[in-house]
Order: sequence, then structure tokens, then C-alpha cells
Amino acid sequence: MREEAIYKHLQMIAPGTQLYEGLESILKARTGALIVIGDTPEVMALVNGGFNIDAEMHPAALYELAKMDGAIVLSSDAKRILYANTHLTPDPMIPTQETGTRHKTAERVAKQTGQIVISISQRRNVITVYKDNWKHAVREVSVILSKANQALSTLEKYRSVFQQSLINLSALEFEDLVTLSDVTTVLQRSQMVNTIAKEIERYVIQLGSEGRLVRMQLEELMADIKDQGLLVFKDYYVGEDPAEAWSQMEEWDSEDFLNVGMLSKALGYGSSVSSLEQPAAVRGYRILAKIPRLPMPVIENLVDTFGSLAAIMDATIEELDDVEGIGEVRAKAIRDGLRRLREQVLVDSHI
Repeated sequence: MREEAIYKHLQMIAPGTQLYEGLESILKARTGALIVIGDTPEVMALVNGGFNIDAEMHPAALYELAKMDGAIVLSSDAKRILYANTHLTPDPMIPTQETGTRHKTAERVAKQTGQIVISISQRRNVITVYKDNWKHAVREVSVILSKANQALSTLEKYRSVFQQSLINLSALEFEDLVTLSDVTTVLQRSQMVNTIAKEIERYVIQLGSEGRLVRMQLEELMADIKDQGLLVFKDYYVGEDPAEAWSQMEEWDSEDFLNVGMLSKALGYGSSVSSLEQPAAVRGYRILAKIPRLPMPVIENLVDTFGSLAAIMDATIEELDDVEGIGEVRAKAIRDGLRRLREQVLVDSHI
């Protein structure tokens, strides 16, 4: 979660921003620079000498000021240049793996203050971003685009596999033949898709204005499967708060999701191999969500009233009508919708 928050900070130096334009000018001129984003008390305690600028940040101004020795301090939103030609004096006892003086200072200041520090290497022609103990080398737009396109291609393949596993699960749910092993398999594939999608989101952040097409493709690929993993989890979770349990699972590493015992335990079942073959009753959240114009509060009422998908399918129109939020018209729509979904799923699962 902390890494995701750090990637959000990269939006300030993504293509399309004034700061990125200024950094690009410094990089091309090979002058080098040390820039701190943030004027917190911790940062100002390290500032010695220099000039108090306090002017609006413009790419050209940043480029010209970088020609001088010393560091540049920007406001926390990177919209104003506060100090230039200043000397930063972080604690020399803070450990650093860097070799150059500028990069050593950047890493130590980032660790000591918790602010974003940018170091531009004069010799290596590389922009490096530091924050706390995190380090990120800014790559060229063409390189990031290439990686993003590769990830999109991978996502498309994993999405297809995930969709087929959802169809197979639906067929088993309508026949009441689901085992815990079927559920864990779908959850594993859901996590694979989500992991790749998060990686693409990081590329989109780094691409800034150059990442619009990548974002559009990502949104299209994830449109109908984004919440499917959560709905499957709600369908089979044995516990009080499925949303909280799901949020905890999202912090797992990819290797954790490969452990079916951990998945089974997270669902509220045993972690032994034998437990994976036990039958699992579906509540019906995911299937009911496929019925048009059926809001989630009504779905919640249906599941709370009947307890399972099988019971909902066996219910009469009068019994459905008695549920809060469901009238006679909606009751008929639910019956017809479930019937059509069952027919469609059974056909799709045999294609």
C-alpha cells in the first residue's frame, strides 16, 4: 500500500506537467540538479545559504536555476520555487548505497525528511527520485510505453482465462456442484488479473499525458471483470465482514495466492488439502449482479432472505415479491433473468 502511495507522487513529475518539462531541459543540457519537493520544517532545518526565490515554478526558470551549484527547494505541490543555490546538510550517519555526492545527499535528505527528492545525474543523464527508503529511476517514455503495451497484451490473455473460469463456476453454481477447489481457482485467477492491472496503472501514472490510450485500453479490459473477484469471495466467505477480509487479502503477495490452503482459510474453511473437495454453497451475489437494473441493496435483501442461490431460484414470484424492494414486476424479472442466465451459462460452458 505504501508503494502505491509513492507511485501517486510520481504524477507530479509525469509527462505533461511543468516540472517534467523542466527536468527534461536539465537532463538534455547535462547540467545535473538536486531538487527537494516540500518546505516542511524537517527540510528547512537542512537548508543553508542560497537565495530565497519564492516565485512561480516555470520550466525555464527551473532550468536556469539548475545551472548554479547547490539544491533547489520547491513547495509541496511543486508550483513554486522557494530556494535555489542552497546547501543541504543531512545527517552523514544515515546509510546510503549511492556513490556520487549529489545522489548521497538526495538519498539522505529523503530518508531524513520523508519528502520527495529528485537527483539528476550530470554524467549518467538519469533522473532518480527518492522518498523515504524508496528509489525510482525515471525511464524514457518510449521504454515505459513498450512495457505498458506488453502488460496490456498479457492482461488480455489472463482476462480471457479468468472469464472462462467464471463461466465454468457459474455452470457449477446453477447445478449446485461447486467445491472449494473451484472457488480458490477462480480467486487465484482474479488476483493474477488484478496484479497485472495494478502494474499497468503504475505505467499510466508514469506516462502522465502520454498514457491516455493505455488507460482507455485498461478500463475497457477491466470494465466487466473488475469486481468479479470480490463478488466470488462474498458468495463463499464464511464470516462476519467479507469486505474487510477481502481488503486484507489484497495486501497479500502473489505467492500467497498460490497457496490454496491460505485461500481456503481466508474464506473461513479449513486449510487442509481434503477441505478443498468439500461442497461449497453459493449465496448468489455474482449471478444476481448480472441481472439488469437490479441494485446491490436489493441483492443483499434477497441473499439475506433466502440464504443461497438455489433457494432464490426455487422461490415463487409471490415469495420474491415479499422481499423488501421487490415488487411483482421485479420478481418476474428476477425469475426470467435467472432462467436466461442459466441457459446462457450452460451453453457457454460447453463451447
